[in-house]
Amino acid sequence: MNLNYHHLRYFYAIVQAGGLTKAAELLNVSPSALSVQLQQLEHQLGHSLFDREGRNLNLTEAGRIALERAEAIFEAGDELLRTLKGGDSAGKKLIRFGAVSTLSRNFQIEMLKPLLQRSEVRILLRSSSMRELMLMLDAHQIDVLLTNTLPARDDQSSWSPHIISDQAISLIGPKRPAGKRAIEDLLTREPLIVPTSENHIRAEFDALMVRLGITPTIVAEVDDMAMLRLLAREGTGFAIAPPIVMRDELEQKILFDYGVMKGLRETFYAITPARRFPQPLLSVIIPGSAKRRSETVGSTDRRRARKL
Repeated sequence: MNLNYHHLRYFYAIVQAGGLTKAAELLNVSPSALSVQLQQLEHQLGHSLFDREGRNLNLTEAGRIALERAEAIFEAGDELLRTLKGGDSAGKKLIRFGAVSTLSRNFQIEMLKPLLQRSEVRILLRSSSMRELMLMLDAHQIDVLLTNTLPARDDQSSWSPHIISDQAISLIGPKRPAGKRAIEDLLTREPLIVPTSENHIRAEFDALMVRLGITPTIVAEVDDMAMLRLLAREGTGFAIAPPIVMRDELEQKILFDYGVMKGLRETFYAITPARRFPQPLLSVIIPGSAKRRSETVGSTDRRRARKL
């Protein structure tokens, strides 16, 4: 026997209203009719959901379990509406971001600014590993994934990468005595803070050092841009990083940009899933993304049709 969700909604309304009579008024039904609906639900579940003490209704243990499940069910329904209509119950448009945990916070804020300035928009931002975020993307738990590296792609992949920024990498460090010094000289003499080997910048940096014939003094290898920024700020060494990571320190002249590292660039991506109902707000930060996703879904459908 399938659960009668209409009855479950009535039960939920009784709990929310704090009593059967008040719930009947809100639902515009008679208390007796509402009581019958509740009894039918209790009969279907095989348990009493309330202890009746006079006019008071107190949840039983089974009632508490039913309430938890009802809240989860109705929240899932609300999430379905938000996903398909692009809004939330408060009338705001919801957009859900995921960002790899090592991504520059300054970059994230800069990228989100156009949306943060819109009063009708609500942003949900999650930070996690690439693997976890890709699972969320596949499950449509996030609308877009922000990253500076692309995940591996296979035949089942249905996501699209969009380049949203491409920045040069600089040598950034504390103030040094007056007199211009070549960047090669600084790379030779100064202690350096560099990304770990998992970051593509590191491989490019190592290759550049070989081409220049420099054996650098590396004092720290960091995979988190926030930590790299703090180490540079504390004077641990000169950082190899995009200027946006150190934006505040550069503006306040706590740190200084000593020049661009030739051939080294950081690319920032927004990864979106192929969806039949694309998130319309993404066009604010990724022009044309909704059209491209629709085309991707259409081409996928056509490939499936040819196989049938």
